[in-house]
Formats: sequence, structure tokens, C-alpha cells
Amino acid sequence: MDITSFVVQGRDKALLYGDHSTYHGLLSKRLLNARKKLGIATRNRGKFRPQGKLTPEEVAENHGHAICRKEGDHWPSPIPHCLPLDQGARAADALVDALCQSDISGATSTDILEAKAYAALIRGSMLFEKQSWESSLRSYATSRIIYSALATTTKGDIFKDLLSETIDPSIRYSAYQLNTPRTVPIPVIAQRAFPQTDATLVQEINRIDANILKQGETDSKKASPGAADAPKTLTWRSREVTIEDAQIAVAWGSVLSAKERLTNTLADSKDRRPQDLSAAYDEILSATQDAVDATKQAIDEMRTEGVEQGDARMQSLQITRTAVNFEMISWRIGRNRVLTGNLDGATEEYSQPRRSKAKTDEEPTKQEKELTPGKKLAKLKEKVALYAGILQSIESIKELPGVANDQVLATQIDSFVKYFEALKALSIARSHAIIGNAANALGLIHHAFGLSQESLSKVPKSEDASAKAPLNLTIVPEAIGFLRNLLDGERQRHRAIVHINELRQDKQEDAEDDVKRSLVETLLDYPINGVDLTKIVEYPPKMALIPMKPIFLDVAWNYIDYPGKAVVERQPAAAKEESTSSDAPAPQEPAKRGWFGFGRS
Repeated sequence: MDITSFVVQGRDKALLYGDHSTYHGLLSKRLLNARKKLGIATRNRGKFRPQGKLTPEEVAENHGHAICRKEGDHWPSPIPHCLPLDQGARAADALVDALCQSDISGATSTDILEAKAYAALIRGSMLFEKQSWESSLRSYATSRIIYSALATTTKGDIFKDLLSETIDPSIRYSAYQLNTPRTVPIPVIAQRAFPQTDATLVQEINRIDANILKQGETDSKKASPGAADAPKTLTWRSREVTIEDAQIAVAWGSVLSAKERLTNTLADSKDRRPQDLSAAYDEILSATQDAVDATKQAIDEMRTEGVEQGDARMQSLQITRTAVNFEMISWRIGRNRVLTGNLDGATEEYSQPRRSKAKTDEEPTKQEKELTPGKKLAKLKEKVALYAGILQSIESIKELPGVANDQVLATQIDSFVKYFEALKALSIARSHAIIGNAANALGLIHHAFGLSQESLSKVPKSEDASAKAPLNLTIVPEAIGFLRNLLDGERQRHRAIVHINELRQDKQEDAEDDVKRSLVETLLDYPINGVDLTKIVEYPPKMALIPMKPIFLDVAWNYIDYPGKAVVERQPAAAKEESTSSDAPAPQEPAKRGWFGFGRS
């Protein structure tokens, strides 16, 4: 019987369609359908017959009896505000009594514990509405201890969500009404308020996890410090504030412990692959997120209680909020920096060498084959996405309270922005270089060089910089100086590449022009690259148009001897007249006409 999941999932599903009124209507309809299936529903206009107490036999016969049994005959009108919760608590207690006879009902120990936790939760809600703070705290503590024990044996997060969203805020407010200091953690409050007189319940909880009732912790596997070992103060930008909330203190202690373990892990790690190194940041990212959530919850509780913004406690919480958020974003940036590769991806490395076992110590390992241009472009695209994520995280840091007013910190952050923008421009430039756009690559590298110079001029000198320290937002000047020198060399190299490409292009254009035209056709042009005597004319010849007017050929007809044409001797005009007059009249031949109608003599 999944009692908790049945209730919580049904409630969440019903609330998707509307508010609590819609949820009440859907729940009533569902209960009516269940009662009809069991044959215990009152017929239309039928006489109401009160039902007896829920028995273990009915539960064993059909689990539907556990959800549709109603305790009491009728509710008075008008209904008091807490009466529905009281009716639900009595129904839950009846279910617990029926399930306790496990030999008859067939319920397991987990089913009994879930029923007791749910009954305590409903009872605590009812007492909370009645403002019976001590009784409400006792009921909520019972529910929390049971759900904490069950959360250690299940993979789902349904119990954890119920604790964080419903039970823990109610325990904190009830404890506040009982003048319990905020420095006392909620697990400790629940452990103190838990009724130790119920020997059966204590035995079942100890069977699951004996550390819950001893330490008040929900997860004995976590190595987080307890309330006694938690730090009492927090330092942010030379300002030390007192941590008044116990949840924040425990969470901040976990952050400090996770930071120390991360330093040791990275120092002792022999595997330098970025994917494996980035996995070491998961613990500290989870710890900082818990600290952020605890701080937000404390601020919301303060606002609910009507504490003004100028109050000293609220001011301390605001500083704590900035500190824990800055810490979380800083470690998130550090993980992205690890994924970019060696020296934040400044060096041109696209893959790590494969780990191959050599037969002997003297035998060299096989080098990995060079990646194709497409795979190189994919690697550079991943780097650009990581740099974009880092820049977006830095922008979120600027929005934290108090960061913009800190001129020294703002200048330092601006230098970090320039540094990562230079790395992003360098990766894009390498992409252009791979596809052959040398001019674009030169422009981007020159832009990145200017950004690195600005970053180096603004970054402060770090005295306590250590090479073994885990990467985070802080960047040492040596890294920026290395990037600047690298970009300077890349800029000079790409200048030479662009110049060589331009010379090659000019020579190629001239060569193409020379190949297209022979020497006899370029007599009017001065040969800049010298005369190529190997191609005086085009050979073999090809049919081509001659750029001359046809009329010249027509006029030259009379002065050129063609094969098959008789030679006509020219005589003086007088001799011609004499010969024509003395001779007999001869028939006149028709005159030949040229191409364009001109006559020929």
C-alpha cells in the first residue's frame, strides 16, 4: 500500500486543474465512486446508515476500504475551519489501528509506518490551525522522523519533497511560537519533540536507521557537520556576520568540508581528463545549493514574520545570501573551466591521448590520430558554449545585492569577463582558421589580444595563489599573462598567413590571366611577370572571330589574286577605247557584285 504516494500524487494531479475547491470536488467524486464499487454508498433518497469501525478483515479484503471510510455521522453547519482536518485525522487513526493487526490485514511494516506518519501529519495540521503549538510540534516531529527513516530506504523524492515543502516549515514556525532559538536545527527540534514513549515506533525506526533518533539527521551517509560543529560566523569581503539560522550554519559547514575534500581530490588525482575532474565538483555544488536554499527559506520566514528590511538580522541574512550565491556560482564556473581543458582551453588541444597499456616500459605508446576538421569544429563549438555559460554566470553574479556597489570587486569581475571573452574569440578564430578564413581569424585574434590586455591591466595580484587550488571564478594574473602572450604570437602568425595568402592570390590571378591569353595577343600590355616565350601563339589553333570589318575584304577583292581567277591586265583608257571601237560589238557580261552591293571592276 503506497499511502503517501497515493495521497500526494492524487493531490498534485487534482490541483493541476484548479484550486482547492476543484480539488475538493474531484476528491468527493472519487470517494463516491470508490464507495459505490464497495457497495457501501447511500442510495439516492435512501436512509443514511452509519458504518461501523474499519476492521482489519475489510482492509485485507479490499484496500479501497482504507480510503473511503468516514468517521462520524454528519458535520454540523456551518463547518468549523479545523473540523475537516479533525475528521481526516480520526479516519487516519482508524486506518492505523486496522493496519496494526498485520496478521489479519496483510499490511507490511512500511505500510504501518506510512499510515502513522500520514496520521501524524493530518493531526499536526489540525492542531496547527487550532494554534496548539506544542501538540502540533509533537505531531509534526513524529511525521518527520518517520518520513526521514522511510526516505533512506526508497529511491524516490516524494518523502524528501514532503519534508521540505510542508513539514519542516511547520516545525520551524511552531518552534518559533514556543520561543525556540533559530540556531537549533530542525532535525534536532524534531528529535527532541519526538514521543519516545511509543516503544514500538522507536523500535521500527531504529530498525531502519538508528542514527535518526540519535543525531536527528535524515541521511547518516552524509558527512556534514552537526549543529555543534557548524560554523557560527561567515566572512564576506572582509565583513564577518553571525549565522543565526541553524540550517544555514549546517549547510555552510558542509560547503567548507566539501571544499576541503575537493582540494584533496584534485591534488591526488592522477587522471587528468576534464570529464573526470568535473565530476569532483558535484558534491560542493550540491552543498552550496543547499546553503542557498536554506538562506532563502530563512529570509522568507523573516518577511512572513514582518521583520523590516533595515533590521540587523535581515541585513545579516542579505549578506549571507550574497556570500552563498557567490560561492555557488563561483564553483559552477570552476566546473566549466575544468571542462574547457588545460589552461582554460587556451592551448589548441582537441582530444586527450588514449590510455593504452604498453607491453614494456621502453615501448612508446601509440599516438592518437588527428581529428578531422568537422570534429575539430565540434570541439571548438563545445568550448564556445562553455565560455558563454561562464559569461552568463558572471552576469548573474553582478545582479547579487552589494556587488555593484563594491568598486574593487566590480573591477575584478570585469577583468574576468574580458578574459573569458578573449578565450571565446580565440576559439571562434580557430574555427575560421580551420575552414580557411584566415582574414576573419586574424581579426578575431586581434580583438582577443586587446581584451586580454584590458583584463591583465585590471586583475589584482593574488598573493595566496596556489597551483593545486580548485578552479573557480578567481583567475590568477599568470593565466591572463599566458593568454596575452599566446594571442600575441597567434596574431603575428596569422598576419604572415594572411600576407602569404594575398601574395598567392595575386600571383594566381596573374597566372590565370597569362594562361588565358597568348603573347601575340598581349603585345600592347607590359609583361610585369616577364615574357613567356613558350606560348607565343595558341597551339593548336582554334576557330575564332577576327576583329576586322568585312568591308575591307570587299575592297581588297580587286587587288588580291585568288586561285582560279584569271589575271586581267590593266590597259590605258585610250587603248581600251580603240580596241572596243575597232572590234565588233561584244556582248556585255553582267558586273559582279560584292557582299554589300558594291560593284567590282
